[in-house]
Order: sequence, then C-alpha cells, then structure tokens
Amino acid sequence: MRKQAIIRIRIITSVVLLLAVILLIKLYYIQIFSHDKYVEEAESQYVHTVNDLYSRGNIYFTARDGSKVSAATVQAGYLLAINPSHIKDDESVYLKLNEIVEIDRDSFMRKAANKDKVYQEILSQINKEEADRIEKLGLDGVQMYRNQWRYYPGDSLSARTIGFVGYFKDSNQLTGRYGLERYYDDVLLRDRDRLSVNFFAEIFSNLGNVIFDNSDSRSGDVITSIEPTVARVLDQQLYAAQNKWNSDLTGGIIINPKTGEIYAMNVVPTFDLNDRKGVDLSDFRNPLVENVYEFGSIIKALTMAAGLDSGAVNAATTYYDSGKMTLDGFTIGNYDGRGRGTVSMQEVLNQSLNTGVSFVVETMGKDKFRNYFKDLKLGNETGIDLPNEAFGLIANLDSPRKIEYATASFGQGIAMTPVSIVRALSALGNGGKLISPHIATAIEYKDGEVRKISYPEGDQVFSAATSEEISRMLTVVVDEALAKGEVALPNYSVAAKTGTAQIADPVHGGYYGDRYLHSFFGYFPSYDPEFLIFLYTVEPKNVKYASETLTEPFIELTKFLINYYDLPPDR
Repeated sequence: MRKQAIIRIRIITSVVLLLAVILLIKLYYIQIFSHDKYVEEAESQYVHTVNDLYSRGNIYFTARDGSKVSAATVQAGYLLAINPSHIKDDESVYLKLNEIVEIDRDSFMRKAANKDKVYQEILSQINKEEADRIEKLGLDGVQMYRNQWRYYPGDSLSARTIGFVGYFKDSNQLTGRYGLERYYDDVLLRDRDRLSVNFFAEIFSNLGNVIFDNSDSRSGDVITSIEPTVARVLDQQLYAAQNKWNSDLTGGIIINPKTGEIYAMNVVPTFDLNDRKGVDLSDFRNPLVENVYEFGSIIKALTMAAGLDSGAVNAATTYYDSGKMTLDGFTIGNYDGRGRGTVSMQEVLNQSLNTGVSFVVETMGKDKFRNYFKDLKLGNETGIDLPNEAFGLIANLDSPRKIEYATASFGQGIAMTPVSIVRALSALGNGGKLISPHIATAIEYKDGEVRKISYPEGDQVFSAATSEEISRMLTVVVDEALAKGEVALPNYSVAAKTGTAQIADPVHGGYYGDRYLHSFFGYFPSYDPEFLIFLYTVEPKNVKYASETLTEPFIELTKFLINYYDLPPDR
C-alpha cells in the first residue's frame, strides 16, 4: 500500500514538473524569441511608453555640523501630453492648462493642430500638485505619465562646480556633461529600473546576472566638502562686487589650506541648473579650473617666500628703490612710477613694489627663482576632481633674459588657473607644503558602505620657518598697509595681499593701458590657518586697484567665517 502511494506521488510530481517545463519553455519562447513581435503589438495599443525610470546617484553638500545636504538628486513627477484627435477646442484646453503650468502658446497650438496624431508631448516636468490640479479638470485628450528627472535643490548654488547631466550628440543616454556630474559620472551612473517587470522575462534575460554579479560596485553617491551656507555667502559677495564694478566676471575659492578641502567655489554671472534655457555654452565652463590668468601682485608673496627660503633676503633686508629699473632694454617700474629710496623687504610687500621683488630675484638668482616656481607646480595641473583642468603658462621662466624673471616676480608674463595659484598660496601658511585641492570627500555606495577618498600629500616647497616668517610679513600688510590698517581685526591675525595685473592685448601685443584683472588672497588665523580666501574680478570698470574692489568682500567673508565656525581669537 505504501509502495503504491509512493508511485502515485512520483507520477503526479513528474506530470507537474513536465507541465512546468512545458510552460516555462512556452514562456521562454514568447518572452525571448517572440519578444520584439509582442512588444510591438503591445506598444501599438499605447501612445506613450516609458521602459526605464531615470536613475542616478546623488551629490551632497556637507553642512558645518557634518550633515548631508542635497546638491543633485532625482525628482519624481509627471509628463504632460495631449491626444490632439480627442481635443475639440484647442484654445479652451490651452487656457485651462496655462492657468496651472506655464505653456508656450504657439508650441501648444501647433501640436494640438495635428489631429492625425494621438500623442504630443507638452511638458516633461510637472510636479504632483500641478498634476493633481490638471487631473481635476477632466480634460478630454489631456494625458499624464510618471516621469523622473535630475533636480538641483540649490538652483544656481555652485552651479559651475556641480555641473549637470544631458545628452551627448547621437546618444539617447543622459550622462554628466560638466562639473562633478561629469567627473564622477562612472560613480553616479546607475542601471535604470524598469517601470513594469515581467517575472519570467527577467529570469531568462537576466540569467547571467543571477549567477554572476555584474553590477557596478563603484555606483554610489558623491559627498563633497562644499558647505552650502558658505557657498551661498560667497556667491552673495561675488555678485556684490560684480554688480558694483560692472566686471566681466568675478570668481572666488574658499579652501582649507592644510587639507585642500574646498568649502566654496564659483564664478558669476552664473546660471540656474534647473533652467538652462538661453544660457550660452561657454557659460557652463568653469574658469576656476579651465582658464589661465596673469594675477599680478599676489605673486609677490610667493617671490618673497622664495627669497626668504633661499636665504637671499630677510624682512629687514634693504635696497634702493629709484622707482624703475631697466633690464634687457626694457624698463619696469612701480605701479605709480615713484621711487621710495632705501626700503626694506617688509615695505616691498606693504607698498607692493615691483622693483623690490625684482631685486629679490636678482639677489637669489634666476635659476633658484625658476626652481621655486616650478616646485610650486604653477605650470601643472593640480589634479582637482573637476573636468578640463588647464595647464599654467610659465614658459617665460625658461628664458635666458632677466626681464622675463623680473616681470614674473610680480605676476606678469606667467599665467595659471585660479585653483593652481590657490594651491601655491596655501603653501605660504600651512608650513610650506603643496596640497591637493579637492571637492569630493567620500563615496557612499548603494549597500551603505562609505569610502573616504584619500588625496596624496604634496611636496615640501618652503621650510616651516619660511612659512611662519612670510605669514608674519603678510599679517603686517593687513595690520598696517591694507586700507591703512583700518580693516585689521583686533582679535584675529589675518595674512593677505592684493594684486592688480594688466590684461594682455592678444591682437596688438603688449598690454592694454586701461584693462585690469584684480585679485586678492588671504588666510587666517595667520599662523595656523583654517581658511584661505581667493578672489578675482576681470575688467572692473572705472577703478584701477584691487584694494578698492576686493578688500571689502574679503573682509566680509573673513568676518562671516570667523563667526559661522566660531573660531577662537588668536591674539
């Protein structure tokens, strides 16, 4: 009896398994071999199909307290479309829709006029509230479909740094086009998720994925050192200077000169990442890493540091300033053409004397000077995690002529990117080391693992003693010379220097007589800096010197950072 029961169970099991196998084979045939046929038949019943939801990793700012703040994310909403063949009164439908969402009338009317069409897309991004209001209208021929898109909560905040996603030519895949979106595209890009999934089709079509895990282990979110409040305040100060002086553009970087973490960087005018219509393609570029400039007198701080480090001069070393000097048949002079007589190296920085830093180069020798500037890697990329970084132009430092070294000593005839000069200037206050400027600090993977990004430690260019001495000299500049000492902070040491450079004339050669680039850098506290601020503005109008245009925004940013981060007084 027991033997017969076992036989029956086996027969029933065999029949069930046979039927299952037949069913699976049939489903496999339908889903795989006849896939295209059935998809075509199914899609012919619909006017709109979306096979994939948009999927991409997030980019985060990092707030002062360490919390993450969204900089780039994916937003869910709806797509608005119409079936022109079902719309009887085009004007009435347009007016009702336009009360809820702004629609270009000419475009709508043109699409609605195609009565032989069953699907015309009107808007690709509408939120749930707008979709609910449209649905309540009950308009015949108006359709809405689920949709997702890239969204930037900060709108224009750090726009050139964050970048955006878009379609490359002849490609139907959204990828990073600028900024962090492009640089970390391989991390942010994720497999898209199906809107509707057929179980058996997934079993067979993704069988390899069941056995072998082909998912990209690098896929995740990018966490940056950009502090949103600091970035917003920087933008406010940049716009204030830009608008006051009607400059071509104004930019800035706030960085930790010891670690290389960038808290804020931007150039204005900028653009809204969520509304890029009408923006010129050139405005998407990031001049802070892609453009090179002659920065003028802020380079004097580097020249003086090289002179101190080489032993050629010290703060008390003097020279006779006649106001000008001739080298290789060319005459260079101070910004005002006046001579000061016998002056010290401290006064060279206080009064920003071109002849003074030329004296430093002559005293230390052009070979040593060249070596220091090449060790500062002013002609190299910094390796910052942004695309299209440019190299500096320092070929003049290989010239046999003395004049090239003299002009380089005060920041003319050599050009570099803002981020490159920020790296070099950071070495003045951080003990003499080069840093690796960077924005991303960690990758947070889909499984929750967080991997901190490490950056290489740079070379030691100046000694710690040189760093301390140049910091002392630059602090004297702020305490005594900058705005006649009126902007010095009683309880905080600040080291800083201004720069005014003539802009080169690419057509006729030489330099314009009335076009300038203004720059300003400073760090604080002077002897253990937490922040370095770099600012520049291109072709400000009706003003000549950087001390007039950039002192105020620098001091305002300094006061803000001291209060925001609650820095203790250091004097």
